[in-house]
Amino acid sequence: MVTFGIEEEFLLVNPDSEMPSSRAGEVITALIPGDGVSLTSSAEFLACQVESATPICSDRDAALTSLLDFRGRLQEAAAAAGLAVAPTGAAPLVEASPAVVSGTERYQDMGAMAGAVTDEHYVNGTHVHVAIPSREEGVQVLNRLRPWLATLGAISANSPYWHGRDTLFASWRLVQYRRWSVQGCPPYFQSSADYDARVAKLMATDVVLDSGHVGWTARLSNRFPTIEIRVADTQLEARDAVLLALVARGLVSTALSEETASVDGSPDTLADPEILDAGLWQAARFGLRGNLLDHGPNGGDLSRAAPAQVGALLDYIRPALEESGDDSFVRAGLAHVLSTGTGSQRQREAVRHGGFAALRPLFATSLTAS
Repeated sequence: MVTFGIEEEFLLVNPDSEMPSSRAGEVITALIPGDGVSLTSSAEFLACQVESATPICSDRDAALTSLLDFRGRLQEAAAAAGLAVAPTGAAPLVEASPAVVSGTERYQDMGAMAGAVTDEHYVNGTHVHVAIPSREEGVQVLNRLRPWLATLGAISANSPYWHGRDTLFASWRLVQYRRWSVQGCPPYFQSSADYDARVAKLMATDVVLDSGHVGWTARLSNRFPTIEIRVADTQLEARDAVLLALVARGLVSTALSEETASVDGSPDTLADPEILDAGLWQAARFGLRGNLLDHGPNGGDLSRAAPAQVGALLDYIRPALEESGDDSFVRAGLAHVLSTGTGSQRQREAVRHGGFAALRPLFATSLTAS
């Protein structure tokens, strides 16, 4: 069974103002120790963010238990400090003053290098790590994932608001991230040597501090033997994060089976990079309420309705989902997202009925919903 792990980033806010609070260090210190399946926690780039990371997971139940355990403990620790937790891809409301960067030397260096980009980096993501046998196979998997990254971004959209207004985007986080030095869809790589050489060239510039600063929506991890898929917003509910992880595992497993069989089944592996980047922007703009780029053999690079593209994704990874026993769970989860809406749509519905104050109960109930 291919293993996976999930990282989530959360925003801490002051309940009275709904503005980000730079007291993440205090909350992390106060987190109640969990049991053996709990996540680890750490500071993130901004002092208002908390990051979690699951243990290595083999099945969805262990992942869901782990996520829910940490989310519950985080909510308790934040409440004890007079704060609230916002599981959203971007802060709906922010102060006019620049964001406060966490105190670690690396983050301070990144903040100094990025200038005003840092000042507004109030964005949170869900990162999924999926195990790969080797970096060489990982590069080929990465190539085959590229056509599907926009679809994952649309499914996971959960950041419609920015500076107190509706951006008209489903994922404003994806747009904000484009301002960093290396972003967007990863290029096509000939081999792991090609990957490493090109990352080394990027690090030789003065705008990429280290390999972790290479912010493609999917990349090889330098810490773990994994593919790291970084396109998704932080999810309202833990179940949605697990759904994304299982789809990501299905994609990686399918790509690995194609590589082993030397089958070019992944559509448009060599798609033009500008088309794939346009697809990411399209997914960020419309989520599942518009069109997505169709990379199938019959559609070329034409847009088609998001539900049809989600269906194509399911068809593509069905054998992998059936082998892992996740087919029913993933199908039901994606059907639920298509019928009830992404996190972005749920946020808009809450604000439509109760203003920005209505996001607080939505975030609170969603955080630990099972």
